[in-house]
Amino acid sequence: MFKAGKILAAVGLMVSAGSLFAQEPLDGAYQKTVTKEKEIIPYDYLREADIFWQKRIWRVIDTREKMNLPFAYPQQPLIEIVHTAAKNGELTVYDNAVENGDQFKAVLAVDDVKKIGSKEDTITSINPVTLEEETKVVKNELTWDRVTKFRLKEDWLFDEETSTMMCRIIGLAPVMEDKDADGNYRGDLVMYWCYYPDLRPILAKYEVYNPKNDAVRISWEDLFESRMFESYIYKESNVYDRQIKEYASGVDLLLESDRIKNDMFVFEHDLWNY
Repeated sequence: MFKAGKILAAVGLMVSAGSLFAQEPLDGAYQKTVTKEKEIIPYDYLREADIFWQKRIWRVIDTREKMNLPFAYPQQPLIEIVHTAAKNGELTVYDNAVENGDQFKAVLAVDDVKKIGSKEDTITSINPVTLEEETKVVKNELTWDRVTKFRLKEDWLFDEETSTMMCRIIGLAPVMEDKDADGNYRGDLVMYWCYYPDLRPILAKYEVYNPKNDAVRISWEDLFESRMFESYIYKESNVYDRQIKEYASGVDLLLESDRIKNDMFVFEHDLWNY
């Protein structure tokens, strides 16, 4: 009896110890670590003397287009990753309203980042017990569905040392819908600009939804570097420093965007003789 009692006591200790060190439930059949442990690949060094040609381009990614639907994946959209990093101080962002935010000169304070997209509403209601009017202040936080676009600032380069045309993303800016008190759409509002080289290590740690295969998912950094998104050009470097919408509208605006893209393609094609 004494020996049996010792065995039962030992089993009880093992069960209690197991419960103390029990792991959290695993959301899946196996532990995914590839993306979380991934490190970014540094860019190759570019010498100014090797750059034969360069063009600066600004473009828009609309998350409502079919190819860009992963940008708005409800479980973790891209804006949640970027904005959370900005609010936590992991990512420095720049004010778009001061000295052209895409030049990364005016740093936006973390407290100001937290206020973006949030507002306080005053609601008056009748207390069912006292039948008196009560005023409550309700704070509405930014919802991810309000961010429907992203802007990119890019440099397209031709390196004569390697004879390659390449694109280096310089900045990224989330754009949210600006609405009045009645919920009417008034236009787009750039939240802030992120310096893309600072954003790359963060994007490399998060997966992009793959509708074809859940076992094969790339990181957000892979998506941008592989150009796996649909976009349109809204500005190119020009002597007037103006956007396309300032001198074209409607269908002409889209045609001008396609013309700029086609000119770069033709330029690269004409560099080679067949």
